[in-house]
Amino acid sequence: MERIWISSYPPGVPAEIDADAFPSLAAVLEESVRRFADRPAFRNLGETITYAELDRYSRCFAGYLQGHLGLGKGERIALMMPNVLSYPIALFGALRAGLTVVNVNPQYTPHELEHQLNDSGAATIVIIENFAHVLERCIGRTPVRHVVVATVGDVLPAPKRWVTSFVVRHVRRMVPGFSLPGATAFRAALGLGAAARFDPVEIGGEDLAFLQYTGGTTGVPKGAMLTHRNLVANLEQAAAWLRPFLRESGEVVITALPLYHIFALTANCLVFMKIGGLNHLITNPRDMPGFVKELRGSGFTAITGVNTLFNGLLNTPGFAELDFSTLRISLAGGTATQRSVAERWRQVTGTTLIEAYGLTEASPAVCINPLDLDEYNGTVGMPVPSTDLRIVADDGTEAEPGTPGELLVKGPQVMKGYWQRPEETAAVLDPDGWLHTGDVAVVSENGYVRLVDRMKDLILVSGFNVYPNEVEDVLVSHPGVLEAGVIGVPDERTGEAVVALVVKRDPDLTAEALEAFCRENLTGYKRPRRIEFVDELPKSNVGKILRRQLRDRYLEAPAR
Repeated sequence: MERIWISSYPPGVPAEIDADAFPSLAAVLEESVRRFADRPAFRNLGETITYAELDRYSRCFAGYLQGHLGLGKGERIALMMPNVLSYPIALFGALRAGLTVVNVNPQYTPHELEHQLNDSGAATIVIIENFAHVLERCIGRTPVRHVVVATVGDVLPAPKRWVTSFVVRHVRRMVPGFSLPGATAFRAALGLGAAARFDPVEIGGEDLAFLQYTGGTTGVPKGAMLTHRNLVANLEQAAAWLRPFLRESGEVVITALPLYHIFALTANCLVFMKIGGLNHLITNPRDMPGFVKELRGSGFTAITGVNTLFNGLLNTPGFAELDFSTLRISLAGGTATQRSVAERWRQVTGTTLIEAYGLTEASPAVCINPLDLDEYNGTVGMPVPSTDLRIVADDGTEAEPGTPGELLVKGPQVMKGYWQRPEETAAVLDPDGWLHTGDVAVVSENGYVRLVDRMKDLILVSGFNVYPNEVEDVLVSHPGVLEAGVIGVPDERTGEAVVALVVKRDPDLTAEALEAFCRENLTGYKRPRRIEFVDELPKSNVGKILRRQLRDRYLEAPAR
């Protein structure tokens, strides 16, 4: 498709970027810590570390990984941590040591964690102590040899660090008992790294920076291979789009979405690091009153989130009374933004909720609206610089503007492929480099993209992907289940909710028993909100469950 969107670009945004502006993410970091040394880089729980401190801490951690553990370039390291100060230190230390980072959701069950560690081959993991008991239950069936255990307050000064640890462990009882013999405390690792030799690693654009796990088209979790060049390109694309609107070394972004998720990882952690901004990390955004309290007096200039987060803030007492005089950018992604939320956000904060579109396989940014948009427009904006789009009809021909079809994406930010899965890679990445997103979209005459529907059976719960196959596999592994079909239904709070329709094997099986089984084997957002028993599931002539038909039957039932 001709790049009809270029003429609609905001003034100052170029059509192309240099994807080779930096050889690696480590090089981007090194320039930032040099240029913005005295500026604040990350803030959490009332404490701030500067870029100079980020430089020192991450070098120490790189020294520990390289000089003490003997890890070499390309080895995988898993990070299983929420938004705390030790996360960016571990992240940038690993990247500087030339390792490939495997981000892990801290809420994973032993079953899910075991799969990801085995699939990635990660021999090292940095895990927050709150979830170390999960690792204990599966570590013997994984390749993990080195464990580093972090705490929420690791980077806080004494005595605040001691008080925080005491409250987390003994007052709130948020750290279940665990036993991981040979594990090293995060602070001890920094001390060992300070005394170890660190030799800077030569990292090229095609070296892997991340194995970022996603369900892809089949629901089987797999690692999108994101190279340093992919991420550098996406940073340059984002920076080109932001440059006319944001100041270097003067922005404060609220980071409530987890940094292990590709949206916050790139849009917050990496982009604002590149421009010398301050990431204000929110460890527990579900505590909305506490979240609002942290916003008070923060001087935030930008915030990113999903529809449910913005809606939650709007419905939290005290939010509307905050000072929004410094706020200029409110960026929404991950799932569709509801117009009612966007309009209310504008009324309360005075800023427009800007929608963007991306996916893990594209590092993630593909489209974004102009940041000076006057009002919510219901689109995800235009392709970022150096990005091509095609809208393809069912017959494989290119659709005209205004006609829906599958959205295909091509650009330097598109992944190398799926880790050790050539067939899965070939299914979404064609020989010409076009990424088949599985999303149905329409491009307007002036280049704005509007998402219509999803071709896949993907369910989006608060911006997180839930893949029916994965949930169904867990359900049918219960001895009392014969068959299961999983669908997504509209939900005001989370966008969509997971519903399971189950055919019993054991007539005495109850929904409560199956819910308990799901709690053992699935992360919270993947668990069915409702489980209903049915006599049979609609299937095709080859036995494939017809989920769309199943969903229609469910929603059309008189009880609904």
